[in-house]
Amino acid sequence: MDLKQSLTKRIVIVFALMSALVAGVFALGIVAAVHVVEHRLATSTLSGGLHRLLAMEDINRWSHQPEKSELFFFEGGPGAMALIPSLASLAPGFQEISFDGDDFFAMVEVVGGRKYVLLRDQESLEQRERLLFIVVTVGFVLSVLLALVLGRLLARRVMAPVIRLARQVRHRDQLLVLAPPLHPDYAADEVGELALSFDQTLGRLRETLSREKLFTSDVSHELRTPLMVLCGSCELLLANPSLDARSTAQVNRIARASHEMRQLVDTFLMLARAEDDTGSDICVTLKDVADAQSEIWGRLIREKGLEFFYEVEQPCMERFNLTFLQSVMGNLLRNAWHYTDHGFVRLTLTGNGFVVEDSGIGIPEEQRQAVFQPFVRGDEGRGEGLGLGLSLVQRICKRQHWRVQLSSGQSSGSRFSVELKPAAQDGGQLRALPAA
Repeated sequence: MDLKQSLTKRIVIVFALMSALVAGVFALGIVAAVHVVEHRLATSTLSGGLHRLLAMEDINRWSHQPEKSELFFFEGGPGAMALIPSLASLAPGFQEISFDGDDFFAMVEVVGGRKYVLLRDQESLEQRERLLFIVVTVGFVLSVLLALVLGRLLARRVMAPVIRLARQVRHRDQLLVLAPPLHPDYAADEVGELALSFDQTLGRLRETLSREKLFTSDVSHELRTPLMVLCGSCELLLANPSLDARSTAQVNRIARASHEMRQLVDTFLMLARAEDDTGSDICVTLKDVADAQSEIWGRLIREKGLEFFYEVEQPCMERFNLTFLQSVMGNLLRNAWHYTDHGFVRLTLTGNGFVVEDSGIGIPEEQRQAVFQPFVRGDEGRGEGLGLGLSLVQRICKRQHWRVQLSSGQSSGSRFSVELKPAAQDGGQLRALPAA
């Protein structure tokens, strides 16, 4: 039996097989019993018929005839009753023989040194056995069909609590804090134990998720203060005219890292919130974010000796979540800047998203799915990154119902295309970015 079938089907199959086995045993028992009874009845009938013939009159003046389906022979008998050699060799008693191409029951007795043989045609018995076989076969088939119907009805009744529990688990959001437990609705049986185990497991999962969200929110919130201090200190240092070029470059690097960290903190805070909690989010157009990101990363890419192209193929006037869009575009531009040593980096805005393409080392096709997993890096020998950038991009896109795809670029580099879904379609009331 295929264990991958549904439990209802397995119950029906087992019930049908059990019924077929019982019906088969009964059918074989009936056929065997009838066969034995028929043989015993034939033995008794032939023995009585032979004694009846022998008791009718003197054998030397024989005039009586056997029954219509019987043949009578004896040694020294007249005409057709004469015992032929093939019958003369029969042993005394009841037996089955073939005579003139037909099957007969034979009763042989020796009385006064003379052998008597009474034959009865088996045609009537064979007809009754054929009829019995047909009746038993039809009864067996009907019993199996009835077992299938009853098994299906009984399986539905037996599986009703399990099906109900499965539907409740599948269709009701049990992760909500106010969701009621399931086990009070079920009897104290195996299904009730299953519902109780699910409630207990779900409770532990809910506590774990709550602790994770609280930890993410608390850590992200507490990081904001030192980051603001770092950003303010960098602004003060950059305003100092006595700062030399090397120190200015280092301060700019600290300021850029602080800005990226602050953006990452905002992203984690957004991801820690409930998916439908979007009431205070800021939404902007794709070009607003692309202009800001191209200004930041364009300067860094050119400082590395690369060419940076910023193209707008088709303006997109839809609005998107500011924090998430900045994080996705920024991580993809950072990835292109990090893994490209020669050539170019191109940011292209399309009608429904954007494309980041580079002429870097590229990613082999067999590794393209793995790079979106946490702690997976394209080249393990480059930099000190942990391989979380593309994983964060994938997580944000899944949260926002966006789609990110990786393919090979025209210059054997990487090409990331992101298809965006407008934030307004998610049902949230997002705030537009105020004019500068």
